This record gives sequence, structure tokens and C-alpha cells, in this order.
Amino acid sequence: MAISEEAFRPHRVVVLAMDGLLPFELGIPHRIFDRPRDHLRRPLYEVVTCSIRPPGPVRTDSDFDVMVANGPETLATADTVIVPASYEFGPVYEDGVLTPELAAALAHIRPGTRLASICTGVYVLAAAGFLDGRPATTHWADAEHLQRLFPQIKVDPDVLYVDDGDVLTSAGVAAGIDLCLHMLRRDHGSAVANAVARRTVVPPHREGGQAQYIRRPVPEPQLATTTTARAWALGRLHEPIQLRDMAEQESMSVRTFTRRFREEVGISPGQWLTQQRVEHARHLLESTDLSVDQIARDAGFGTAQSMRQHLQAALGVTPTSYRRTFRTGSGING
Repeated sequence: MAISEEAFRPHRVVVLAMDGLLPFELGIPHRIFDRPRDHLRRPLYEVVTCSIRPPGPVRTDSDFDVMVANGPETLATADTVIVPASYEFGPVYEDGVLTPELAAALAHIRPGTRLASICTGVYVLAAAGFLDGRPATTHWADAEHLQRLFPQIKVDPDVLYVDDGDVLTSAGVAAGIDLCLHMLRRDHGSAVANAVARRTVVPPHREGGQAQYIRRPVPEPQLATTTTARAWALGRLHEPIQLRDMAEQESMSVRTFTRRFREEVGISPGQWLTQQRVEHARHLLESTDLSVDQIARDAGFGTAQSMRQHLQAALGVTPTSYRRTFRTGSGING
């Protein structure tokens, strides 16, 4: 059913600015969520920044302060709260406990509000108990410390972000862009997220995880990569692709190719290939009227049943449900 003019209200994203914040990370939600419009050119999101104190200056890790016009009561108006990183979390980072001031601010958040963190912003969510028993991630350099401090959290140090429904966490700095694009994609589909990514001049979806960014004690020799094999596979998703076929594109043994692929991409070739098939299926479900059977063949799943199982595992919905959700937003653009 179409949303009337009277009923329309943009999704409100409140970004929590704390002393020691990184200006780059503070700007990510504004850059990603300020862009999208619906078919009537109405903004899909409203992004505001608030402090844990009354309006005023908030220190950054740079040589300037940020003037924040909203106090902690703004958190009560949020549909989504995003907590960027800070270098001055103090007892939150060191002991895993909230300061009274921060606890009072977070108490404004309504039940059911979607929560997200960028990089070490995860410590705020963890100290508040929002991540108990849940999976989460952070910058790879802090993952071990986060796990020790909060053993009740399932910390994954290898991924760029973790989506656990109403609570999402991301790895360091630029992974905040990945996370915000993912939330945008989840809210309004790939076409909208892709349009924003193009305007921002970033990839709509980065392959692999944090493993590719970790400096290793002994550098790997700079030999051939797996780039050619990945490009070759992407052009043949509709065909059966064997691991040995991909290895042959790089003139490597299967064992060497598999090891090098995981080092570069962060996941196995089979996992990567499934991810690409799922993404291609999502695009076809959103942008075409092809039958589910045809999409399953074009994406390389072979049968509708196989595609249904993979989409259910990756997205938690069936192909039909996914299409019903995102084809209704086909008039939305970035």
C-alpha cells in the first residue's frame, strides 16, 4: 500500500558524538544516509548528531572541535543510533563499564531502536549490555582485547561488519562505509545502495574480510594474485564452476590457489562464489521480471530450491519474499 503524504516520515539516524571522536567516522553516516530520495524526491533518512552532554563543543582526535547542537535527549527520537569510534572512551575501553554520564545518555534510547557501531564504538554497545550473547566485530587490532573484556560476546575478527538484526557492528574506519551501505541495502535494496556508492566513489560491496588488511610478520612474496580467476568466474556465474577451473586461470595448483585466495579475499573460493551468486540473484530479483527458476539458472544455482536455500541462509528470506519487499521500492533512487 502506498504511503500517503501525511504518513511519510524519514527514518531518523542519530549519530552519537563523544570526546576523542574521529571526524572521518563521524561523517560517514551523513555522507551515506543524506543522499537517498524516494520517487517523490523526499529524503528517506534524516541524520542528526548528538552529544552525551548539553549542546556544545565535542573534542576530536584532530586539531579542531565539533560543535554539536543536540543533547542526549535526541537519542529518544532515533530509529537508528550509530556510535562512531573515539580515542577517549576511558573506563568503557579499559574496564568495560559505562560512565554515569554515558549511561544516562544511553537510557534515552527506546526499545526496538536499531543500534550500530563503527570500529571501537562497539565498546559502548558492549558495556551497555546490548551485545551480550551476540556476534560482533571491531578493528582487527582491538578484537582480542574486546573478547577478553567481554567474554559473553562472540567476537569475529575477520569480517568487515556483522549484522545481527537490530544490532550491527563494523570493523575499523572505512568498514563503517561498508556497514552503512549494507544498512541502506537492507532497508531499500541494492539499486539504492549502489547509486549512493557510485556517488561516493566507493565499491557497493567489498569482497572478503579484515584478513587482507592485517600486516603479517613475514610478507608473502609478490607473485601472481587471484584477480584474473575472480574476474573470469564473475563472467560465468550461470555456468558450473569448479575450483580447479579457477586455479587454472592463474596457472596454480588447487592447493596454492586456495591458500592465496583466502589470504587475499579472507574467505574460501567456494564461499566467495556463493556470495557472488547470491548478490547476482538479488540484483535480478530486484530489477527484472524473470521467473525464480530462470534467476536460479542465471545465478548459477541450477534450481529454484537450491537458490531458495542459499538466500534463506544468507538473507533469512525466500526469493519470493525478497522480491516482494524490494520491488515495491523500485521507484526509489539514490
